[in-house]
Amino acid sequence: MLSPARAWLLCILLFFAAALCFLDRQVLSVLAPQIIAEFGMSNTTYSRVVFAFVLSYTVMLALGGRVMDALGTRRGLTLAVGFWSLASAAHAFVTGPLTLGLARFFLGAGEGPAIPGAIKGAVEWMDPKRRGIAVGLATSGAAVGSVVAPPLVVWAASHLGWRGAFAATAALGAIWLTAWLLAFRGLPASATTPAANQPASTWRALLGRREVRRLLAARFCFDPVFYFYMFWIPQYLSRERGMSLPEIGALIWIPFVFLEIANIGAGQVSDMCVARGWPRQRARMTLMLVAALLTPASFFAALAGTPALAIGLMSILMFAHGIWITNFMTLIGDTVESRDVATTVGLTGFCGGVAGMLSNLVIGPVVDNFSFTPIFLASAVVYPLAWFILSGRSPLR
Repeated sequence: MLSPARAWLLCILLFFAAALCFLDRQVLSVLAPQIIAEFGMSNTTYSRVVFAFVLSYTVMLALGGRVMDALGTRRGLTLAVGFWSLASAAHAFVTGPLTLGLARFFLGAGEGPAIPGAIKGAVEWMDPKRRGIAVGLATSGAAVGSVVAPPLVVWAASHLGWRGAFAATAALGAIWLTAWLLAFRGLPASATTPAANQPASTWRALLGRREVRRLLAARFCFDPVFYFYMFWIPQYLSRERGMSLPEIGALIWIPFVFLEIANIGAGQVSDMCVARGWPRQRARMTLMLVAALLTPASFFAALAGTPALAIGLMSILMFAHGIWITNFMTLIGDTVESRDVATTVGLTGFCGGVAGMLSNLVIGPVVDNFSFTPIFLASAVVYPLAWFILSGRSPLR
C-alpha cells in the first residue's frame, strides 16, 4: 500500500507524463504552417500526416491499455515514454511528407498507452474519496502540455530551427524517465504492479456490458473535436485569420489554460458533490451536462469578427472539454474494476481515435474546398449528443 505522500508524488509525475505526451504531439501542429510551406504540402496532404499519427495512436490506445493493465503503470509508462521520445527525436531528420508521416506513426504508437496508464495509476494509487481530483490532475497534464507547447516550440524553433524544436522536446522525455525511475526507489514492486490473482477482464466481457458500450459510443462522438483543436487550430489561424507563426504562438496557448483550470476544478467539484452524498454517477453526469451546454460556443468562433474574439470562444469550448473529460475518465473508474481501468480507457480511446482518423481525412478536403466553418459547426453539437448517449436515452443495447 502506498503512503499518501508517495501516491501524490507519483500522481504528479503522471501529470508531467501527460503534459509531455501532449507537448510532443503539439510540436507539429504549432510548426505546421512553416513545415507545410517548406515541403510544399496541401492541407489534404497534411491531413494524411495527421492521420498517420491518429492511426497508430488509436490502435495503441486499445492494445496499450491492455498492456498497462498487464504490466502495471510503473513498467508500462517507462516503455511508452522511452519509445515516443525516440520517435519525437526522429522528426528532426525527416525529408518530406512520407518520412514525416512515418515519424508521426511511431510517435502515436508510443503515446497511445500513456493516458490509459496515467488514469489507471491515478485510480489505483489514490484514495477513492480523492479519485476525482487525482484523475483531474493526471488529465490536466494534457492541458499544460498544450499550453506550454506554442510559446516553447516557437522559442525553440527561432533558436534551433524547427528540427531542433523536435530534438529539444525529445530530451525532456529523458529527463522525465530519470525522475520516474528515481521515484520508485525503495518501493517494492508489489506495491505498484497488478495482483496476480486479479486478471483483467477480457475485451469480450467488457464489451458485453451496456454501460461500457455507452462509454465507447460517447467517445466516438466527442473525441474528433479535441483532435481538431490539437492539430488544426494553428493552420486555421494562419489560413483564415492571417496570423504569423509568432502571433499564433502568442495566442494559441490561451484556450488550453482554460482546459487546465477546468480539468483540476471539475475533479474537485465532482469529489465535493460525492462527499455531500450525491451518487457518483449523478455527480459526474451533472457536470458533463453543464459542459455539453457550453460547447455551442465553438461554432461562433468561426463567425467571430476578430482573432481575439475567436480565441475567446475557443477557450469556452476547451473549458467545457476540461469539465467533460475529467468527469468522463472518472466515470470510467467508477464503472469498472481498477484492474480494467486502463483497458476500458484504451477501448474508449480506440473508438475516439477511429472517429478522429475519419474526421481528419474529411477536414483537409473540406478546408481546401470550402473553409473551417463546417468543422466548427460540427464541433458545437457532438457533446450534447454524447451526453444523451451516456444518460441512457439512446437505443444502445
